[in-house]
Amino acid sequence: MSAAIITLVLLVISNVFMTFAWYGHLKLSSSGISANWPLYAIILLSWGIALLEYCFQVPANRMGYEGNGGPFSLIQLKVIQEVITLVVFVLFSLWAFEGFAIRWNHILAFFLLIAAVYLVFMK
Repeated sequence: MSAAIITLVLLVISNVFMTFAWYGHLKLSSSGISANWPLYAIILLSWGIALLEYCFQVPANRMGYEGNGGPFSLIQLKVIQEVITLVVFVLFSLWAFEGFAIRWNHILAFFLLIAAVYLVFMK
């Protein structure tokens, strides 16, 4: 498998963990599971999940970065990662949070991000 594909897969996995670390506790709280947990317990849970995120994010960046023989420049890696982050976040929010809806401005913002990806890959 190519370094580009492996990098993208690792970034997607990383962002799934990141989304759960950053926003999963909100779902746990609203469902009553962690509603009475102290803040430090939520922080420790999120840090534990974020550690898993880093276990995928760091290798993705090392493998994908052209300075290490990968196919992507630093800015390309960052823009790709941001697009993946937003796609994972939207899918997670649609699944986990009742009442979350995508509006026209969200769709426009997504297309502008796609334009950003296009622009960073231009020579």
